Amino acid sequence: MQGSEMRQDIDADNKDIPKKRSLIREMVGRFFRNKAAIIGFIILAALIIMCLLAPLIAPYDYNEQNVEAKFQKPNARHILGTDNLGRDIFSRLLYGGRISLWVGFAATGISTVLGVIIGLIAGYYSGKVDNVIMRILDVFISIPPILLAVIIASVLGTGINSAIFAVGIASTPFIARLTRAPVLQIKNEEYIEASRAIDATDFRIMIIHLLPNVLSPIIVQITIGVGTSILSAAGLSFLGLGVQPPYPEWGAMISASRTAIMDYPHMVTAPGVAIMLIVIALNLFGDGLRDLLDPRLRV
Repeated sequence: MQGSEMRQDIDADNKDIPKKRSLIREMVGRFFRNKAAIIGFIILAALIIMCLLAPLIAPYDYNEQNVEAKFQKPNARHILGTDNLGRDIFSRLLYGGRISLWVGFAATGISTVLGVIIGLIAGYYSGKVDNVIMRILDVFISIPPILLAVIIASVLGTGINSAIFAVGIASTPFIARLTRAPVLQIKNEEYIEASRAIDATDFRIMIIHLLPNVLSPIIVQITIGVGTSILSAAGLSFLGLGVQPPYPEWGAMISASRTAIMDYPHMVTAPGVAIMLIVIALNLFGDGLRDLLDPRLRV
């Protein structure tokens, strides 16, 4: 009798494994049924791969000048034409994508780390701590993100690192609010009270119990935030506060070409379309992740 009972227990445990696998399969299937998300993922993957392989794909060095070939429209030798110094726009676009993507991901990483820490502290301790933190964040949120990034970049100076920190700090309040909201809802759950009862530290409770419960919206926000960060970084570079020449960041390329936009629109079109594609792809992919991670859709 005992042997049969043990086999029944083992069979009951094994039944849970297919359920978990079927849930993962269902989530993956739901993602692949989202055509917009798939298109976004393909565009995003293609752009990232092309930029990473820029040294192998680019036909010229991004800073190689040929004054005799300046202002050329797209042709067989220069598929996207050349700029005012005779530099190949396609090559600069690929190398510039590496900088734009690095700035976007790095700035989003900074805002995510800072925002999650602030949101966890504000939501978990609440009360006066929450009021003080939220009022400070309200001040930052009242300022448009691009304007806040301009102010921070003006203080830090120009350059890639300054653009990363400026965009990252400007985006932090939104991540903090996104993290704080679910923490306020779940911090009084029974399993949290049980952790306090066994003298678990606040740090352990926040990292082990609270953080996993707020990861889903944060992951979605990261994908969308990268696109926003790329746009903000391009805006800083366009204003002369971000990446500086000769580095071919997309916003800096548009800024350098704006005086010739009427006569040679191809100089502005290429980096502008690249920014548009990467932002659209990230938003489509982020929407797909949101549908995938939304527990209300798990039926």
